[in-house]
Amino acid sequence: MAEELHQLVHARRPRIASLAQIQAALVHAADGTDIWSERFLTSEFRHVVDAWQVANEAAYADTPRPGRRSRLGVKQRAALWPIFMAARASLASQGLATWAQVFGGLAVHYDARSTKPFSHIVVDEAQDLGVPELRLLRALAPEGEDRLFFAGDLGQRIFQPPFSWKALGVDVRGRSTTLKVNYRTSHQIREAADRLLPGAVHDMDGREETRKGTVSVFDGPQPQVLKLEDETAERDTILRFLEAARADGVLPEEIGLFVRSRAQLDRARAVAHAAGLVPVEPGDASSVAGESVIVGTMHLAKGLEFKAVVVLACDDGVLPLQERIDTVSDEAELEEVYETERHLLYVASTRARDRLLITGVRPGSEFLDDLR
Repeated sequence: MAEELHQLVHARRPRIASLAQIQAALVHAADGTDIWSERFLTSEFRHVVDAWQVANEAAYADTPRPGRRSRLGVKQRAALWPIFMAARASLASQGLATWAQVFGGLAVHYDARSTKPFSHIVVDEAQDLGVPELRLLRALAPEGEDRLFFAGDLGQRIFQPPFSWKALGVDVRGRSTTLKVNYRTSHQIREAADRLLPGAVHDMDGREETRKGTVSVFDGPQPQVLKLEDETAERDTILRFLEAARADGVLPEEIGLFVRSRAQLDRARAVAHAAGLVPVEPGDASSVAGESVIVGTMHLAKGLEFKAVVVLACDDGVLPLQERIDTVSDEAELEEVYETERHLLYVASTRARDRLLITGVRPGSEFLDDLR
């Protein structure tokens, strides 16, 4: 939607800068100084300066930095600001923009208009909205009560760092309701998956979502959480699980195999082939060459549902993903990485309606102990 609105307003398609291009611009702008790491500059630019579309040094000094423990004084922010401005100028000279700039420009445009494109807006998966997206949504509907309706689950937040909705003029405190009846996942799977999350999840405005009192409307087998000796043992265990599911009438298209990232996809595909099935990624057309089964990453599992799910390759260094841990710039970011990695496993696990198997090679992900 954002791209279509941008073309409507600016009569051109935006050229979006990649993460690599943003990093290159920041590194070039910071040339000659070794005070701040590339990781810190990238994180600060993306999650603070760009996300909030900070316009000048004075605004940067007052911009909130929620959850970031590397505190920055006035002098430090003053020294950082020229780097961020130079990086922005470099991207602009290449005809590049960030999605935050696109959303920000559209929000300014529609904020100034008395006539809005929509009278009411309904947003699903609201927990994954970022600052730019929420700012745009607020601008697209007229002022007044009940113009925006959000549905989401803080326990499934896997894409965005937390921020204050109230600071953007969207205050849902006292106006939200937590739904307690689960119609999709068995009691046994929901209960196991909930162990990955705290009893209550809080947002940056102090609003609490408690998981206590949640019930499922049906029962099913206990989920299996196993640490195996090697990938061969893992494959054999999964094959037995799939064989039992199919013997009970579960169809191949009612089965999902999920892994943490694309680096583990071949491992899942090998299991599918060993089971005599054709691996197909979510969104792709089913194979006509044989019975197909969905194989994908945990991110792509969101919004899907299967009678039986296998979450495999939950190894040490894979979940949480070591690459993400290596890129954090402070303790708060490390905590955020662990939290979203837990949420990823929660999302993948709760795609299962009736049967769930979670596996990893020893020593396995530390999260598996919480599930067992």
